[in-house]
Amino acid sequence: MSNTASGISPFAQLTVVELGHSVAAPFAGQILGELGAQVIKIEKREGDDARRWGPPFWEGASALFQTLNRNKQSVVCDLRSMQDREALLDLIRDRADIVIQNLRPGHTESLGLDGESLLRIKPSLVYCNLGAFGRVGPLKDRPGYDPLMQAFGGIMSTTGEPGRPSVRVGASLVDMGTGMWAVIGILAALREREATGKGCVVDVSLYETATTWVSLLSAQYLASGQLAGKQGSGAPGIAPYKAYATRDGEVVIAAGSDGLFRSLAEVVGRPQWREDPRFVDNPSRVANQLELYALLDALIAEHDTAWWVERLEAAGIPCSPVQNLAQMLAHPQTEALELLQPVPGSEMRFVGLPMSFDGVRPAPRSAPPALGEHTAEVFPNMARLKP
Repeated sequence: MSNTASGISPFAQLTVVELGHSVAAPFAGQILGELGAQVIKIEKREGDDARRWGPPFWEGASALFQTLNRNKQSVVCDLRSMQDREALLDLIRDRADIVIQNLRPGHTESLGLDGESLLRIKPSLVYCNLGAFGRVGPLKDRPGYDPLMQAFGGIMSTTGEPGRPSVRVGASLVDMGTGMWAVIGILAALREREATGKGCVVDVSLYETATTWVSLLSAQYLASGQLAGKQGSGAPGIAPYKAYATRDGEVVIAAGSDGLFRSLAEVVGRPQWREDPRFVDNPSRVANQLELYALLDALIAEHDTAWWVERLEAAGIPCSPVQNLAQMLAHPQTEALELLQPVPGSEMRFVGLPMSFDGVRPAPRSAPPALGEHTAEVFPNMARLKP
């Protein structure tokens, strides 16, 4: 594991070719790049569509694109051109350790850029498909996007308030989760390559990621035959365990054990609940949660969020105010962890990777690239490819 001016770079000797657009593959490429790999992003002439996903725009491209594409080189390459494609094949053969791609289903196969074809010319290559519905099955050729997969994968059926329309989780958790699973798969393949010298094809998909995120809820259904339904801010099988409206905001209280509930009963001024047969243990509280929550809702609404947080924390009861993004970013805990990372050569700052090595968080090494900024450098004999 090497050290650089920006911290620890375990992948400093690796070269990644990213045939990626939108979120999932670019996020995987960004993780690898922030850990030191050289990431060469292959873009069509008009660039990754995410460059235009705004406003807001930030220093030349959408904020969404910029936060997913730091530490990369941008190369414009027309994959439909035989000459350009040959240059790309030479690049992969000569330099690439890893290829990641999330092009539309069947596109890489039609161009001879699929994993099976590339491993024939470079058996040590680790090739990762970030697909929509996965590599097999009746839906394998369909495209997919984060909200579609939150819907199809069951996430939206449990998100939102009971009796209300389904809602999408605001964060792109399926796209970004698929990028994360891609990196985990790539790490496993690299470890195997160390032992055997052989690469392989790694397959991850948005649909598989979505099903994994609801695996706990799925297990409850498989055990009981009962669908969880929309949970609001709560969770099935645990009570009390949700958010409450206070006099000036919201607070989440997670009294997920019998001991914590007894402490909560004291804090809210209802010590008799500790012996109430409706609430005496978690199964009883779950069975009577509507009644319990109606009682708690009325009590919590009587005071401000800070008033409750102070008393709940003093009693050792897990709780949290519901913060907006501005509050989260400005919080002393965020500052102490140095989660907001400055980008060299830029006025931009982004949330860094959620990991540290010996107390050092990997830091951005370079700003997100302009479209085609590195075409001539990577393909010196193809200067005509500059946009």
